[in-house]
Amino acid sequence: MEAAAGRKRAYSIIVPTYNERLNIALIVYLIFKHLPDVNFEIIVVDDGSPDGTQDIVKQLQQVYGEDFVLLRARPRKLGLGTAYLHGLKHASGEFVVIMDADLSHHPKYLPSFIRKQKETGADVVTGTRYVKNGGVHGWNLMRKLTSRGANVLAQTLLQPGASDLTGSFRLYKRDVLEDLISSCVSKGYVFQMEMIVRATRKGYHIEEVPITFVDRVFGISKLGGSEIVEYLKGLVYLLLTT
Repeated sequence: MEAAAGRKRAYSIIVPTYNERLNIALIVYLIFKHLPDVNFEIIVVDDGSPDGTQDIVKQLQQVYGEDFVLLRARPRKLGLGTAYLHGLKHASGEFVVIMDADLSHHPKYLPSFIRKQKETGADVVTGTRYVKNGGVHGWNLMRKLTSRGANVLAQTLLQPGASDLTGSFRLYKRDVLEDLISSCVSKGYVFQMEMIVRATRKGYHIEEVPITFVDRVFGISKLGGSEIVEYLKGLVYLLLTT
């Protein structure tokens, strides 16, 4: 592994970014605010954002220190799974958190993830919108119905052992994350679903914590019609191969 010599953290938080200049400073601030007594590092994997995201991260390094905020850039958009792998190469933590940079995943939930893992010994702790005290804020009715319908369809066909398949706010044991990524072939929107289905099939211990997903505050949503088509294709693929 390429983690710096002498730098050892308990938790590595991998945050993939593309055009998140307006959000990255706030998400980093909130992570530090909500984890005051936790030994962690933030690894920003930026895919060549043209909006100056990397410049903001470099400024954050001056504030928080380059050992706590790591910028591990790539030249262009290369996919979510490979972004996590790229972050893992530079991670020193025994546990790895993956979360979005667009403020849809609020760092206030991070202590609940850590506490749940410690209490249960779980291999994976995943945030869920679909249990008591979980939910979605900022979506219109049609998007809520589409998301709920897609989730129910996947639950029925795949029996995944988790209530929220497409969420991407999760904590993994490091070796579990490495194993799951190496097993997955899906890209884009389907990737997170395949990760949790594979985890169930491999017998990993999965726990859930309720979260409220908030639609992105700044910037443009990257979910569109093509992602919904890919989701349905991925559902069929997983049904046939898992």
